[in-house]
Amino acid sequence: MTNTGTREKALPYILVLPAFVLIFLFKLYPIFYSLMESVFVNGTFTLRTYETLIQDSTFWHALWVTIKMNIVMIPLQIIISFCMAMIVNSTVKGIGVFRTIFYLPVTISLTVATILWDMMLSPNNGVINSLLSVFGIPAQGFMASKSQALWSIVIIATWKGCGYWMMFLLTGLKNIDPFMYEAAKIDGCNWFQTVTRITIPLMKRILLFVCVANTTANILLFVPMHLVTQGGPQDSTNVLMYEAYKSAFKYGNRPRSSAIVGVLLVLIVLICGAQFKLLNEKEERTDG
Repeated sequence: MTNTGTREKALPYILVLPAFVLIFLFKLYPIFYSLMESVFVNGTFTLRTYETLIQDSTFWHALWVTIKMNIVMIPLQIIISFCMAMIVNSTVKGIGVFRTIFYLPVTISLTVATILWDMMLSPNNGVINSLLSVFGIPAQGFMASKSQALWSIVIIATWKGCGYWMMFLLTGLKNIDPFMYEAAKIDGCNWFQTVTRITIPLMKRILLFVCVANTTANILLFVPMHLVTQGGPQDSTNVLMYEAYKSAFKYGNRPRSSAIVGVLLVLIVLICGAQFKLLNEKEERTDG
């Protein structure tokens, strides 16, 4: 009886063990190794790599581009995903079609999506510029324009990712008791009051997860930069992750690349910490 009870208690840990092993091998160990590589050069502990990085204007420009892009992209994706989840959560006939349409971009890899969007946004023969010409709007540079390339990437990443985050938010909406909405309706709450006072507070845990996961994914984004812009035009899309990639695989400077990754990790922790604090404050106000 004792052996059976022990096996039952150990079974959940045994089942999740392969996942933890994979996380350690492909997530935690590379991070730890990268951090060690940034402070150990030729077997000697030194902070010289970080000192050199701080004095590098290219690094500061890449940091600014990364922050600027994410200040716009993270709230934009979360707001759009939430609106999409609200739409597909309705019981209107045929809403399943919209769910499929909204989720369809998720089924396409980011590499393929980037190439397709680059073709559509081509300043010469892209379909987007062809549509603009119908309305008398001159051809735009988009990915080839210094002022538009970064925001074109924001559009691509948002189009690709919103359907994914929508599914998590939709799960949160499905878990809200319908009687809560009925009670709000009886109390005379309008749509905006219902969303801000019932829906969002009851979804705070899902929203926190989406905020953290979305932040991590967007800060580490570099596929469109690598495939199309190569950090240009004029370094306008040279984010930190792409700068780290170039340092390691183009210039062969692995300590610098590892130092940039360390900065990215700190940036992610700071932003996610702010999100935790913000949502916890909202929770405390709600509970109060």
